[in-house]
Amino acid sequence: MTDTPLDLGPQTRIVARLAEGVTDAQLADATPCPRYAVRHILGHLLGLAVAFRDAGRKNFGVTTDTDPQETLPDVGPASRAELPKALGELAEAWRDPAAWTGMTRAGGIDMPAEVTAAVALDELVIHGWDLARATGQPYTPDPAALESAHAFLLAAAEEDDRGGGIFGPVVPVPADAPLLDRTIGLSGRDPGWTRPA
Repeated sequence: MTDTPLDLGPQTRIVARLAEGVTDAQLADATPCPRYAVRHILGHLLGLAVAFRDAGRKNFGVTTDTDPQETLPDVGPASRAELPKALGELAEAWRDPAAWTGMTRAGGIDMPAEVTAAVALDELVIHGWDLARATGQPYTPDPAALESAHAFLLAAAEEDDRGGGIFGPVVPVPADAPLLDRTIGLSGRDPGWTRPA
């Protein structure tokens, strides 16, 4: 047992199950994430799993220094098989208490380690929802990860004087809506998004 603020394992396992439920026929389908088809969400998840794994290990290099916006991520048959392994390694890296101390780097940005972990959880929660919605799978994120993502996105929206969020303008959601819907709205997505007919 380690002494860390949060275990990323439950959410990485949820995302891995969602990814394994994607069929080849769904790879080109639209998602709630603008510009990204299902295949791009999977590619992005693989890239962020590796980047945040290495950020947790403080193993800096190409994986932690590359801006994820530079290219449109994609997956091939081989890289799809790598995703569950990379997600497991991501969770394991952040089980080390040392991962949570000092500064680290992801996406070419130096941040306090705890903030980096919050960004990783936010990405996993939001893109897990993207993937589930796009492929018609049920989605219940890990409660602790969801709380972390909501707090992170709420703080980001409050700091942005334009009323925007990290992923796009905040979508208004009723205050009494479920926490997942409020979190998705803060991410700039419509929680009512459904797959195109």
